[in-house]
Amino acid sequence: MTHRRAAIPALIGGVLLTALLWWAGASTEALRLQGTTDALGGRVVADLQQWLTPWSYDPPDSVRFGVGALGEIGDPDGGDATRYLSLYETGMQIRFAAVFVFFVLGAMLLVRRLPPVEGRLPAALLALWGWGVVAGTLAVTVSAPWLIASRGRGSYRFLPQLAGVISTGRQMLVVTALLASLATVIAARVIARSADLQPREAVPARAARLAATVGTALIALSLVVLSYQSVAAELQTSFSGRGLLSEPGDLLRQWLLLGAWSAPTGVSFGDWLLYRASDVLLLALVWTALRRLPAMLTRVTVPAMAVGTVCVTVLGLLASQLLRAALDGSTLKWDLMYLSTGIGSGVPAALVWGLAAGAAATVTLRAAGGGAAAADAAAAEQEPARP
Repeated sequence: MTHRRAAIPALIGGVLLTALLWWAGASTEALRLQGTTDALGGRVVADLQQWLTPWSYDPPDSVRFGVGALGEIGDPDGGDATRYLSLYETGMQIRFAAVFVFFVLGAMLLVRRLPPVEGRLPAALLALWGWGVVAGTLAVTVSAPWLIASRGRGSYRFLPQLAGVISTGRQMLVVTALLASLATVIAARVIARSADLQPREAVPARAARLAATVGTALIALSLVVLSYQSVAAELQTSFSGRGLLSEPGDLLRQWLLLGAWSAPTGVSFGDWLLYRASDVLLLALVWTALRRLPAMLTRVTVPAMAVGTVCVTVLGLLASQLLRAALDGSTLKWDLMYLSTGIGSGVPAALVWGLAAGAAATVTLRAAGGGAAAADAAAAEQEPARP
């Protein structure tokens, strides 16, 4: 599929994703209407506000009235409030523009290399869903400095503030990205019927398994080694000092750790092992997807494998988080809103390790694939000719 054909469904999905997020942010006004708390309940309203506020143009009171460097409320009629509101509006404009741009760029690559035709339709839908979540997370990250500055405390613990902003808005991304991916796949499916699609690239099975193992090993490095409680604590607390950039621990935790786990303490080994089933599920999904992904691509390239691995890791995280919520019996007494608080976490780390795992898998695939092809050619030459 050409770039021009791939751009049409990518633009449709990008516009829909941006519009849905904007509509979700605008819905925060409805939560403040009289009677909303009585109809939905105070807890549900509070959770929905937490979901929707990161995408709302309506600034919080601290921004609306201006906040000084020491935290005092400024004069609403003064110049501080205007500056803070302008920073907030600029940050939100950057956020929505970045969502559109990031989604379109990734969707074009995925639609070209993983067109939604027979045998590839479910994979294309899932990949675009995962990329939509990644695009929203990147947009939140890019716009975070402006929103932090609008609070009037940008020079105080900037990196911890940045880590806190990056972790917001993920619940709405999971829902809206699914709808945007559906629209993208439907449009790409219609266009693909009239396009000349490239055949699948032949990938030796042994090389594909080796590449999947190498990529999964990098994911396991974050999920198993770095995410262990003592290692994660050392990583987060190894930095000391003063200054604007002196506390990167929280930020590194966001971008390097795919999970968090510790040795079985206070519970039986069986219960602890059952709780770790979510991590096993993540690694199993990543290995299986990486094993099949090269054969589904029209052309195996580093960008396509890297982006595909990122999407696979994000979807594996979502599946593992749903399994963990189902296995955690202590939270079953709460409603669905409470159970979904952890959904979508770990996406920044999935981006970092997914890119690294995809690149490593591609290099391994090419090296092992070339060796396998040479071995097959040598075996064919040594085989005696049949009469």
